[in-house]
Amino acid sequence: MMEALSYMAVVFQEPWLIALVAAGTCAGVYVGAIPGLSGTMAVSLLVSFTFGWETHSALAVMIGVFVGSVFGGSRSAILLNIPGAPAAVATALDGYALAKKGRAGEAMGLATSQSFIGTLLGVLALATCAPLVAGLARNFHSIDYLILSLMGLMMVGSLSGRSVKFGLIAGCIGIFLGCVGVDGQTAVKRFTFDIVYLNSGVDYVVAMIGLFGASEALSQITDISQAPVKQKVDKILPSWKEAARFLPLTIKSSIIGVLVGALPGAGGDIAALLSYDQAKRSVKKPTAPFGKGAVEGIIAPESANNAAIGGAFIPMLTLGIPGDAVTAVLISALTIQGLRPGPNLISQTPDLFWLIVASLLLASFFLLLFGLTGIKAFTKIVEIPKGILMPTILILSVIGSFAIRNSVYDILWMFGFGLIGYFLKRYNYPIAPIVLGCILTKLCEENYRRGVMLEGSVQGMLGSIFTSPISIVLSALLVFLFATQTETYKNWKAKRDEKKETKTKKEALG
Repeated sequence: MMEALSYMAVVFQEPWLIALVAAGTCAGVYVGAIPGLSGTMAVSLLVSFTFGWETHSALAVMIGVFVGSVFGGSRSAILLNIPGAPAAVATALDGYALAKKGRAGEAMGLATSQSFIGTLLGVLALATCAPLVAGLARNFHSIDYLILSLMGLMMVGSLSGRSVKFGLIAGCIGIFLGCVGVDGQTAVKRFTFDIVYLNSGVDYVVAMIGLFGASEALSQITDISQAPVKQKVDKILPSWKEAARFLPLTIKSSIIGVLVGALPGAGGDIAALLSYDQAKRSVKKPTAPFGKGAVEGIIAPESANNAAIGGAFIPMLTLGIPGDAVTAVLISALTIQGLRPGPNLISQTPDLFWLIVASLLLASFFLLLFGLTGIKAFTKIVEIPKGILMPTILILSVIGSFAIRNSVYDILWMFGFGLIGYFLKRYNYPIAPIVLGCILTKLCEENYRRGVMLEGSVQGMLGSIFTSPISIVLSALLVFLFATQTETYKNWKAKRDEKKETKTKKEALG
């Protein structure tokens, strides 16, 4: 323990490293807030930019950008209903609803505090439980990842609003879009209609920008005369009483974030959606209905996606396997510096491990600083007249979609998704399940095929479920989630809650 503290003290005593973490975190917050400019893109650019730097300096600035960008996606999600990153899709559902009620400052303050706590808990898990969590992740097989991705698809019910039927239709649209492109194993073209551009598939970030950003702009342009909502910024951080009340949800969501983040290829996107789903199921009396401005709908995803950062570093540092896209880039950065992430990294270079822990810890505090100081300025965005704000949103959507692959076709797709989202909203279809389907389809397909190849047949793959305790537990959870998505169960639950409420009122009246 004393050795670890001595290594971390070196970082805290170096003003240059502290400044680099601060600069990286600040830049990451604003990069993450711009749709299309992801943290992965920013860290990738930094790899070439910091090629000749000393290892500690290069890692410090990249870790700062990583932490800041994950949090930054919540800003545009809350203010404009355009998630700056896929990990902020769930945040947009209730964050934007709060902004429309004039509580954007409260929503952003809540997102900042929860991201701070989530990052701290993720760092704590990295520092204390790295070998344990990495060992758990190492025991996951293809069938387990397939079940996990199917569990993610079961969240369609939580993202569907009042109608599961409409949510299933939207989810199927997303799954269809996820299947478009050339098959990675057989090279067969699927749903490309001989259009060369479609060979590479539909980018789900482009779909996200169009469905959330462009569709919202088109919806509000039809009622452009409506005055913007005046925002209240007198309350930014929750009171100590509220913080204590929401602490169990924060801890539970952060644990989900760490565990999902430690699974290779999962990352903060799935962690945020899973935590939102569990919050919707477990919170008995939310501050408002989920999707209509529930505070819990911000707490769960924001604490989970930042906690997933610490989780993603666990398999990277202990097994040499990236937990998400950004840690995959960081592995490349370490390799360029002559280091090899894996089982021997922590024992051979403990100073590097504790540098990463210290940098993540510093970045969490800088996230809190930069996140809280800019709230009043950011809330002014919502108060801009719609005649100026909506065209600006469309311009940002164009820039964000083009920046992903520098393709004009992506802009056309973005507008296409914007029109689809506009008509879906008009007929009360939810749009979040479409993005969910796009994200999880590839994960489902890859692990299904890998499982069949490893076991020799579909029957062998299904039989392997009963050979692993992890697979058995996950399968039971999948069945439970499937059962609780049905309209029959939801109607029964609603009637049960209504009876309980009636009984409570009668007892109160004597």
